[in-house]
Amino acid sequence: MSGAVDLVAIADQLRQFDTAQLRLAVSALIVLSVATAVFSARYLRPRLHDRFHNRVADVALTVTIAAIVFGSAVALLVLWGLATDAATVLTQVSDFVGTGARILVALAVAAGAYVASGVIGRAIDRFTDGHDTITEHQSEIVFRVAQLTVYLSAGSIIIGTVWNVDLSGLLVGAGFLGIIVGMAARQTLGSLLAGFVLMFSRPFEIGDWVEVAEEEGIVTDISIVNTRIQTFSGEYVMIPNDIVSGEKIINKSRKGRLRIEVEVGIDYEADVERATALATDAMKGLDEILSVPTPQVVVQRFGDSAVVLGLRFWIDKPSSRRRWRARTAVVKSVKAAFDREGVKIPFPQRELTGRQESGGFRVAGESAAVAEAAPDGGGDDPGGNADGVSPE
Repeated sequence: MSGAVDLVAIADQLRQFDTAQLRLAVSALIVLSVATAVFSARYLRPRLHDRFHNRVADVALTVTIAAIVFGSAVALLVLWGLATDAATVLTQVSDFVGTGARILVALAVAAGAYVASGVIGRAIDRFTDGHDTITEHQSEIVFRVAQLTVYLSAGSIIIGTVWNVDLSGLLVGAGFLGIIVGMAARQTLGSLLAGFVLMFSRPFEIGDWVEVAEEEGIVTDISIVNTRIQTFSGEYVMIPNDIVSGEKIINKSRKGRLRIEVEVGIDYEADVERATALATDAMKGLDEILSVPTPQVVVQRFGDSAVVLGLRFWIDKPSSRRRWRARTAVVKSVKAAFDREGVKIPFPQRELTGRQESGGFRVAGESAAVAEAAPDGGGDDPGGNADGVSPE
């Protein structure tokens, strides 16, 4: 009631503002002051962020603006002679002071949760800045989980403590709902758990060149549920994380370089040592491959038509384009060197041999029979017998 009496006294003192023009002028001045305060807040906000935590600065600025708006509203009521009516309304709502206090406490808890989430986010950022092994994606997930925990805790305090709502029934219902949802969405929950495993095991990161689940490409996104890969054909493939965690993962760009091997065959009559030296010299000096580690040539195996050599070389910053450029450059250079020095790269060929058996010839190789026939169909047998056996 004392507040209402003060408002009435202020109203009596301001009765001297009888003219409507003066009241309009003062009202315009009050509104202008509020607008100035609101616009000034936009410029003060960055400075406050520099001196204080972002969430603290936002809460302080919001409370200040709210106080200015409330004071301006009271001033306008007094100016236009509505203070008595406002005091009456305040008196009528005085019975709800307890409810108002609860609202204020709830707002304070919500504001505290907002500030706390910001403080946690900044602490996580400081921690991850000092640890190169923690990725930005991992820190973001940890922040989101911590933020959800803070907000759920604040909501529980507001509902259970401030408003005295029994949460036991709500928790029991949430438990049954969780069981039902878990049974209905087993695969989704499996993907969620696999997503957390991938985040902390870190077999690959965004931008890596990987091969997983028979798909090969660049990782463009890693979420809690799935992993997105852009293939070299320009297709986007979404792979559930539970499949990713259960498949063999090949990361071709993790170390920043990739070894490539190209096979080439040389004729069995060629000098292997000379061909190896020629191929090694041909790979030296190519801009598309690394000079360190040094390119190597190894003798791999005996092929059907040639002795197979393995050309091994490295590229940095692996990508599909760099790989094909390096392969093309190596093949061209080695082919030119072999042609220049007369080293033959043979075509696929098969040698057929025969042996005399039962008076005739049977050709070995893939069960194919070959017989040389004379123009008259009788071969070398004067009797014209096709199997080469002389008639008795």
